[in-house]
Amino acid sequence: MVLTSRLDSRALRDARALAARQPGVVSRRDLYRLGVTRWQVEGEVRARRWVAVGDQSVCLHTGPMEVTAHHWAAVFQGGPRACLDGAASLVASGLERFDVERVRVSVPRGARVRRSAAYDVRQTRRWCAEDVITRGGPPRTRPEVAAVRAALWATTERQATYLLTATVQQGLTTPELLGREALRVRRDRRRLLLHEVVLELLEGVRSLGELDVVRALRARGLPAPDRQVLRRDARGRYYLDLYWTTFRVVVEVDGIHHTWVDQVAADALRQNALVLSGDSVLRIPLLGLRLQPEEFLDQVEDALRHGGWVRAAA
Repeated sequence: MVLTSRLDSRALRDARALAARQPGVVSRRDLYRLGVTRWQVEGEVRARRWVAVGDQSVCLHTGPMEVTAHHWAAVFQGGPRACLDGAASLVASGLERFDVERVRVSVPRGARVRRSAAYDVRQTRRWCAEDVITRGGPPRTRPEVAAVRAALWATTERQATYLLTATVQQGLTTPELLGREALRVRRDRRRLLLHEVVLELLEGVRSLGELDVVRALRARGLPAPDRQVLRRDARGRYYLDLYWTTFRVVVEVDGIHHTWVDQVAADALRQNALVLSGDSVLRIPLLGLRLQPEEFLDQVEDALRHGGWVRAAA
């Protein structure tokens, strides 16, 4: 049996109207703003006509709470700048066939964190106001942002892969948008997995490489580089992907293997040695080449101009 409040006042009617839009859950802050007093709230809870949800919200009935109601309560628990994140955000945006064990809420670094046994409220350096959707439900991260973070926070790599794939398959976002978010991740143990899955979703981008870059450079009217140029330094010899000797510009095309832990240090040392010798070094990840080709080609052209190249008059 569901019990509802016996009190009848304008403030309570307004509170019920707000609760109807948030599957029964209203924040204490909103209740007080509407004119419902603390004593009325506590009285309704003691009388078991309302149910306290955490210490920041109240459910205005005693029946089972919907999933969406828990989403609202979790955001209220997090505070003014809180938003659903990860898998919980995806479910709020319409992801089907996935159950969230504990609702994840993100708040900015430095924000007050109100702990709750029911909801996982955490500070994150990844929080950004531009990533948050505030319409059509509780505040939540955009699907492509949520999917990438859900993959980073998943309990297993299989679950991470499922979340990335399902988000695209169910039409919540596109592989291109997902790829742009994956490129924002600079350091994480699952960065390699992110790139692998997104490349699969982009249908065979792993086949891209140096030849594709050379073709794009030719189409742009830029001079042809030498390929696989042998260089030596104190650590031994290595090959440069693309090199313009006259203009001292190096372009390294980064495939998936460049995200491997043992490759990262070698790449950094090699790049540092080139810079110290006076070369300009640019890196083009395959995922970036697929998603933002013009931006990367602009940088190559700028480096060549800086090195002295001048485009021939038409």
